[in-house]
Amino acid sequence: MTQDVILESELTCPDCGLKKRETMPTDACQWFYECEQCHTVLKPKAGDCCVYCSYGSVPCPPIQLSPQSKGRGCCS
Repeated sequence: MTQDVILESELTCPDCGLKKRETMPTDACQWFYECEQCHTVLKPKAGDCCVYCSYGSVPCPPIQLSPQSKGRGCCS
């Protein structure tokens, strides 16, 4: 059985609240993301592997494929 991976996630800036739909990379972790409204640079929260796992509406593709790897991260 194959699992569908969602590649679109809505990032929410913790400083200004801007929501922006982005396509997640499938070949790399995204460690930084600059909010286009307030220019805050988002970084993963402690224990998260990327900005999508910290601030997105959908976790990154590697976590979607292997939920039990939460904590090890997508770049482990």
